[in-house]
Amino acid sequence: MQLPPLTLGRIQRRYKRFLADVELEDGSLVTAHCPNTGSMRGCWEPGAPVELSHSDNPRRKLAWTLERVDMGAGWVGVNTARTNGVVAEAIAAGRVPSLAGYTGLRREVTWDLPGHPRSRLDLMLTGGGGPDVLVEVKNVTLLEGDRLLFPDAVSERALKHIELLHGVVGQGMRGVILFALNRPEGDIFSPAREIHPAYAERLQQVVEEGVEALALRIRHTETGMLGDGLLPVIL
Repeated sequence: MQLPPLTLGRIQRRYKRFLADVELEDGSLVTAHCPNTGSMRGCWEPGAPVELSHSDNPRRKLAWTLERVDMGAGWVGVNTARTNGVVAEAIAAGRVPSLAGYTGLRREVTWDLPGHPRSRLDLMLTGGGGPDVLVEVKNVTLLEGDRLLFPDAVSERALKHIELLHGVVGQGMRGVILFALNRPEGDIFSPAREIHPAYAERLQQVVEEGVEALALRIRHTETGMLGDGLLPVIL
């Protein structure tokens, strides 16, 4: 995925969840939209280098968007709106072997399942000669030691998604939870048991009952992002 032109700065603070004050290289201070609903624990600190994109759309309240942060080892992708597109490109290019060979890929699929609230999942794969696949993508930025963890805050929405994938599997389809590891460090993925124990426990249960869990590394280049390379999932 090619990113728009990026502007370098240093983050000063993040507040009200969706706002970040950034000092640009020319010394000016701007407020950027921070498109990340998580806590962003461990992927920002005052003074850390960041890159922003800029929009000329007059209807936007904030022209700047926080795209990525460098915590010392390379870029950490914090704009979760980019992640699904990067993952979709990786799947289409055959870089996720267990999801290769499908001829159809749809994004933002609304799904009705008896006993579950109507939900929207990130991707649907069809035309593979076998069961269709529903894929939910989760952006992962929390690092502890050599492990990348999700979620970085209690998330009932994330819990709802794995319940839906479990129900989909019960109907004869494939259900996949794909963790997009959006920073360069870490060797394995695990659920963040200390942060959201109910999620970790339920994820392990649904995987034992047929939901597939994958962890895909997102690599950052100077001008873009690439999904390439699977890491072990340890539940």
